[in-house]
Amino acid sequence: MEHVSVELRELLSAIYRTIPVKKGMYLFQEGEKADELYYIQSGKIQISKTNMDGQELTLRICSQGDLIGELTLFCPGARYMLTAKALEDSVVSAIPREVIEKELSDNPKLAIEFMKWMSLHFRKTQTKFRDLILHGKKGALYSTLIRLCNSYGVMKEDGILIDIPLTNQELANFCGTAREVVNRMLGDLRKKGVISVQKGKIRVHNLQYLRDEIACEGCPPELCSID
Repeated sequence: MEHVSVELRELLSAIYRTIPVKKGMYLFQEGEKADELYYIQSGKIQISKTNMDGQELTLRICSQGDLIGELTLFCPGARYMLTAKALEDSVVSAIPREVIEKELSDNPKLAIEFMKWMSLHFRKTQTKFRDLILHGKKGALYSTLIRLCNSYGVMKEDGILIDIPLTNQELANFCGTAREVVNRMLGDLRKKGVISVQKGKIRVHNLQYLRDEIACEGCPPELCSID
């Protein structure tokens, strides 16, 4: 949470109830009663939405210092709108929803900081939907690769290594499409020399090609990220 104040970070990082979450376990699922928010101490948590056909759309990957479940604040009878699943063994702190609501109600400065942080997340989500709507499945995949480079990219002599292992199905979930479609598009990119795959990790050799193909607007890294 690089963009929040020290005061807000201290509130969210206070230990209330620590929960270990094994890889593949759900922290919460869409529709469940929301009594707590969760602050990630370590690990990675995937946030996703499932449509009426059961297709999963991954919205972001959260890591150390992120708060999840925040959309339930100040909503009577709140239920989780999204699903949170651990991508790796993780540790989170569970914070009662009413604790944060009270702190935000009593401290206007803190509330403003929280609103700024929420606004940033909404803007990130809007840009992801923009790419999917304007450029279809190709735009969704290419923009996902660009965001992964910004979030997990490591510069190498021959390109940018996306230093997080993702299956083609997990990439497909980011794009709201089938794994077979992603397989074909990744195959085309490999043939063109735009990417390569080594030990389950993608290396992007021509980032500019991806940007040009979706008419990238050059959004700042804080917006163009996968977290």
